[in-house]
Formats: sequence, C-alpha cells, structure tokens
Amino acid sequence: MLSKIIYKIYEIKLLKEVKAKPIPNHIAIIMDGNRRFARKRGLPPYFGHMFGTKKAEQVLEWCLELGVKNLTTYAFSTENFKRSDDEKRHLFSLIEDRLRKLARDKRIHKNRVRVRIVGKRELLPENVLNAIEEVEDATKHYNNYRLNIAIAYGGRQELIDAIKEILRKIKRGILKIEDITHKTIEEHLYSPDGDYASVDLLIRTGGEQRLSNFLPWQSANCIAYFCDVYWPEFRKIDLLRAIRTWQVRRFGGQKYK
Repeated sequence: MLSKIIYKIYEIKLLKEVKAKPIPNHIAIIMDGNRRFARKRGLPPYFGHMFGTKKAEQVLEWCLELGVKNLTTYAFSTENFKRSDDEKRHLFSLIEDRLRKLARDKRIHKNRVRVRIVGKRELLPENVLNAIEEVEDATKHYNNYRLNIAIAYGGRQELIDAIKEILRKIKRGILKIEDITHKTIEEHLYSPDGDYASVDLLIRTGGEQRLSNFLPWQSANCIAYFCDVYWPEFRKIDLLRAIRTWQVRRFGGQKYK
C-alpha cells in the first residue's frame, strides 16, 4: 500500500515536470515483449498480445492527456508473418477486434483522433481489411490528433514502395528527376497526413536496443529511448521518463532520476 502511494506521488511530480516543458509532436513505439511477458507467467503468446492490446489503449489515453499530436505504434511487422499459423490467427483476430472498438471508442471521437493504418494491406486477411476500412472511415474527418497503427509494416519496403511510385510518375511525365527532394519521398510514404514523416521520440520496450526496420526515414533525427520492461508492464512513469529524456536532450536542463 505504501509503495503504491509513493509511486503515485512520484508520478504526479514527474507529470508536472514533463508538462512544464515542450511535448514531442510525434511519438513512435515498438511494443516489444508481449510473448516474453506471457512466457514468464506460463501463458500462451496470445495472452501476452491480449494484455499488450489493452496497454496500447491505455498509452493512447496518456498521450492524449499530454497533448501528443501524433502517435505511431508497431502492431505487426512483415517479419511477423513467419510466426505460426495459430499465433497469426489469434493476432489478426485481436487486431480486428481492436480496430472495430477504436471505430466506436468515445475517446477517439471526443478528441477527434484520425486513425490510419500503415503497411502492406494486400498481405492482410479480409476480416482485418474490413476492420481497417471501418475505423478509417469513422475517423477520416478528424484532425486534432493522429494515431497511426503499423500493420504488415516494414520500413525498407515502405521506402521501396515510395520510390516505385515516384518512378511511375516520372515515367508518366508527372515528375521530373531534378525536382525530387526529401519532401517528394515524404509525400509518397504510407501516410501523407500530419507529421507522420518525422518522429521526435521513438520508444522501444522489452530490453532490445534496435529499431527493427521501424520508420527508418521518419526516425532519422529522433531521440531513441529503450526500456527493459515488457510492453504489457509499461507504466505511465516509463512514458514520462522517455519524454523527459527527449526534453533534456533537445532543450537541455537537469535530468532527474
């Protein structure tokens, strides 16, 4: 009981410190450690993903509270297609359920959050594609906040697809080679909306210190923050610490423990 009180006091103090300084415009998160979280408890991987999905909803709430305008989460990579058919079936069922709930979520509509899915949609099953259409259609007119969910996503593939589309336009005479700039690339990424093309802070849970082909173009100038906790155990103070690290490195000042 005492530890919970101390934790809450620390969270309030940390929140006050963080809100007194600029907040990252775009946070991207590699939600790693779901399966290890389940394994540690003797549970099948599905339960780790289920707890991870609930954590993602909670983190979205925290980001809205802090005023983070753009949030991009890594839900399913192209590499994840190598997993067992049973695990993929459970994952796609969870993703479908999560997307349909987002389409009806009062928090999404109250805060006018536009939801976009980024990735190779043609690789996804029909039930997930239908859920994507539902949530994107339900939020397409919103522009206060943006939630990008990376599904069937690979960063290098995103760049390849952008280059292919640019070459098609050059072939049709719509673009000239000499007119191509970094802005041209950004306009042909999976989402042209908001500030998707530029990440301020990238967070990875689970203890790994690599970006795993996630947003390579967008994260070129970002601050990366790695933490050891598994994604389902990610706490509000972990998010606040990550943001505080970004604030210190971007704007200087004292870094508190």
